[in-house]
Amino acid sequence: MVALMLIQLAVTIIVGIYFFRQLKNQSITEGPRTNGESRDMHRLGNMRMISLTKPLSETVRPASLEEIVGQQNAVKAMKAILCGPNPQHVLIYGPPGVGKTCVARLVLEQAKLSAGTPFRPDAPFIEIDATCVRFDERAIADPLIGSVHDPIYQGAGNLGINGVPQPKEGAVTRAHGGVLFLDEIGEMHPIQMNKLLKVLEDRKVRFESAYYDPYDNKTPKHIHDIFKNGLPADFRLIGATTRSPEEIVPALRSRCMEVFFDPLDTADLYQIALTAGKRAGYELDDEDARLIGRSSRSGRDAVNIVQMASGLARQAQRNHILKADVEWVIECGRYPQRPDPIRLRPPQVGIVHALAVFGSNQGVVLELEATARSGNGNVKVTGIIDTEEIGQSGHKLTRSSTARAASQTVITALGEEAGKYDIHLNFPGGAPVDGPSAGVAMAVAIHSAIHGVCVRGDAAFTGEVSVQGRVLPVGGVSEKIQAAIKAGLKTVVIPRENIKSTYESLPIQVLAVSELSQAISIALAKPAATIPLPAATVKEYDNKPAAASAR
Repeated sequence: MVALMLIQLAVTIIVGIYFFRQLKNQSITEGPRTNGESRDMHRLGNMRMISLTKPLSETVRPASLEEIVGQQNAVKAMKAILCGPNPQHVLIYGPPGVGKTCVARLVLEQAKLSAGTPFRPDAPFIEIDATCVRFDERAIADPLIGSVHDPIYQGAGNLGINGVPQPKEGAVTRAHGGVLFLDEIGEMHPIQMNKLLKVLEDRKVRFESAYYDPYDNKTPKHIHDIFKNGLPADFRLIGATTRSPEEIVPALRSRCMEVFFDPLDTADLYQIALTAGKRAGYELDDEDARLIGRSSRSGRDAVNIVQMASGLARQAQRNHILKADVEWVIECGRYPQRPDPIRLRPPQVGIVHALAVFGSNQGVVLELEATARSGNGNVKVTGIIDTEEIGQSGHKLTRSSTARAASQTVITALGEEAGKYDIHLNFPGGAPVDGPSAGVAMAVAIHSAIHGVCVRGDAAFTGEVSVQGRVLPVGGVSEKIQAAIKAGLKTVVIPRENIKSTYESLPIQVLAVSELSQAISIALAKPAATIPLPAATVKEYDNKPAAASAR
């Protein structure tokens, strides 16, 4: 009996010594850690007290939707999609530097104030660059979707010691009740894209772990709830991309509304340059602001040019930016200048305004010129793209420009008389022309050159021509009309089948034709100064013999 008591006493002493040493070691380790933590917090506080002034790009950033430049249609579409009782997911397309992120932020603020909105006043706007979203196939870390910290991994803490897996929320959960803005969503890894699509479908994130035991009493209730019901992730996705719609995963596109942001034109960039100069505190002449607009490819370019030019003025102790400052920055930065936009011109023989679309659905007014000399009906077309590649990666085709082929169709439609001449069609400056939509403009220019009659300088033309002289529908008509408006033209001639009721409110006369003879009659009418042009007209042009007005 005494021996047993001695054994128990010895075990008690040994266990006591063990726990005493554990407590002593813990106190030793906690002391330095606490001191080190205090120093780190002090250093962090000092760092946060240091801040630089905001870059000019941040100070000129629009603070309201009314300050957005050049994206009226995109803003209207975004408000229609997000402001209301049933906001939708959105994919927005457009080149860099046109305000996609800024508009998304401002539209959410507007949506919070709309009637019946599900967005609360504190709805978050979580922004992530999809190109930087890292993950691993073992699901150890996934800052976008979320992950599970299993007890075998370093840093599992007290719960890990007890064998409890710990779910970690991702950006989709932080965006719960608000907006998740994924920039460059077209660059996302396919695995992540599939995970995101599942979250959009379920509006929650589900977690799995081989270490989770639903009957383990050591597991906290909230972790049991997460593994059973998932983490909430009910948000609206706004994905921005510079890619074309064809390059985006169809499964994502089917879940989203799509909005297209227009490239900023010279007038938009001019306005941004003026605003940047004003907010930078430097005077900028109107002519110099227009030069910046012609030399910029995006709003960021315009702001950067102003910032650098204002730096030159500051070094010279001036509060006024000189033209020499702007020209030096443009030359130093190798900014390519855009040509001046085509404007009204007097009627001329063989010169026509044609309409085209290039890049990200950007309309443009082109100058088309034609000459006709006695010959054998040969046609030469210069200044256009000769070939192009079509098709997706792995399977590409090369085809000749259909604009060149359209010239042959036009000659046939004009009849035997055109076959007596050698025709030379030219798009000065090298035009981004493809597709048959330049057919009507080509026919007008050739007819004018053959007969020596002037073409109106206030009108522009688009439409495909058939061999029988019919005018067929084409794409991009809305963008083309907007380009004509910005160019200061008065009349646009389009195919009859492209008529839209919305064209009635445009500040330009829109005439719709179904026959080539109608387009020629309009083109060879009286000079612009003597033609009454109503502010907003959309009508089908009455068929009249072309010969009566062409002579």
